[in-house]
Amino acid sequence: MRVLIDGVEVPEAEASVSIFDWGLQRGFGCFEVVRAYRGRPFRLAAHLDRLANSAAALGLTVPPRDFLEEWVRAVARAGGECQVRVLLTGGGRDPLVPVPGRTVVVWEPVPEMPARLRLLPVEAPWHPATDRSPFYAVKWLSYAANMASTDRARREGYDDALLLSSDGRVLEGPTFSVAWVAEGRLETPALSLGILPSITRAVVLEEAAGRTGLAVAEGAFPVERLLQAKEAVALSTVKEVRPIEAVGERSLPSGETAGSLAAAFRAVVAEEVG
Repeated sequence: MRVLIDGVEVPEAEASVSIFDWGLQRGFGCFEVVRAYRGRPFRLAAHLDRLANSAAALGLTVPPRDFLEEWVRAVARAGGECQVRVLLTGGGRDPLVPVPGRTVVVWEPVPEMPARLRLLPVEAPWHPATDRSPFYAVKWLSYAANMASTDRARREGYDDALLLSSDGRVLEGPTFSVAWVAEGRLETPALSLGILPSITRAVVLEEAAGRTGLAVAEGAFPVERLLQAKEAVALSTVKEVRPIEAVGERSLPSGETAGSLAAAFRAVVAEEVG
C-alpha cells in the first residue's frame, strides 16, 4: 500500500485528482508531512492538529480524526522508513463539473540530505512576516514562492535558501526552521514573526535543548546575529537536526552542539516510536 485517496487504496499509476480541483488549479488546499520510523509515525497528533488548523483557516472539511490516524498509520507501516504526505484538496467550483475535495495519503522515501547545509539568503516579501498575511500558520499547497527560492539557491550552488524579511531579519527556510548557538543559548526566530510552527522545532526547543543544557531564546534577530553564531542548524521533519555550514559566502563554525542536539532529538524519537 502506497496511496490512499479518501481512505481507498489506489494503484500508484492510477492515483490522481481531477484537473478541475482547485488544489491543482489554484493551490487551494493544505498538507502535512509526517516522518515514519520503522513504520511508526512520529508526533502524529501534533501534525494532525496543525492540519486541522490549516484546514479551518481555508474553510476546508477534514475527515474524522480517527479515519485520518488510521490512514496515516496504514501507509506508514507500508512505507517503513519514510515520510507520509497528507493532502487535503479544495475540490472544484465549476458548476458544470462538481468535484469534491480529496484526502490523499501517500508515503515517499526520505530524500538524501547533505551532511551540512549551505544556504543562500533570499528576501521573502511574500512571507507573513512582511506581507501581514492572515494565514501565517497555514501549511497550504501554495508553496510556489518557497520552492522557487529553493530552486534559485540550487542554481547558484547552494543546498537551499534562507528566507529573510525586507529589513534583514531571519525567518526560516522554505521547508524548515533555523536555530543557532550564541552566548551559550539556542536562539531561533519567534513564531510571532509568522514562521510555520514546526513540529521538529518544538521538539528541539522544548525537549532536546534542555537535554543538552542549552537555554532557549526566541525573538526577532537580524541575519548578522546568525552569521556571528558559533553553530547553526536547520530543523524539519525530513532534515531532523542538520548543521548549517554556510550562509551566503559566510562560513559558520563546526562544533559539537549540533551533534548533541541531533542525538537528543533522536533519543526523543526512540522513546516515542521505539
